[in-house]
Amino acid sequence: MFLEASKVVMDGTYSCGINNLDIPGAFPYLVHNAIVIIKIVVPILLIIFGMLDLGKAVIASKEDEIKKGQQTFIKRIVAAVIVFFVFQIVQIVIGFVSGSSKSTVTRCMECFINGTVDDEKACAEISPGTGD
Repeated sequence: MFLEASKVVMDGTYSCGINNLDIPGAFPYLVHNAIVIIKIVVPILLIIFGMLDLGKAVIASKEDEIKKGQQTFIKRIVAAVIVFFVFQIVQIVIGFVSGSSKSTVTRCMECFINGTVDDEKACAEISPGTGD
């Protein structure tokens, strides 16, 4: 049976990690929201800027500039994909380093990256917020 994780709220207090470090809910809440914004906005901006570069090259009608624009566009698409998946890659690497997917380090990291809270020792809610 799967445990349903709740979301981090800004006015709660959470216990995170092995030493049960008490952290205010605003910190993981803001980090999670910043990560969501980065995962959405940065790839979109990179693709838009790449399209603009390619559009300028096509309008210039010079083959060298078109090839250069295509290369820039491809590089920006690759960068957008890397930015989008960097947080998942970090989670996988930390999961391998910590030894198990259920370690306190992994759960505490999920508190910040995914904005989820579990009822076990890592990132457990100490004082509940209102959830607004």
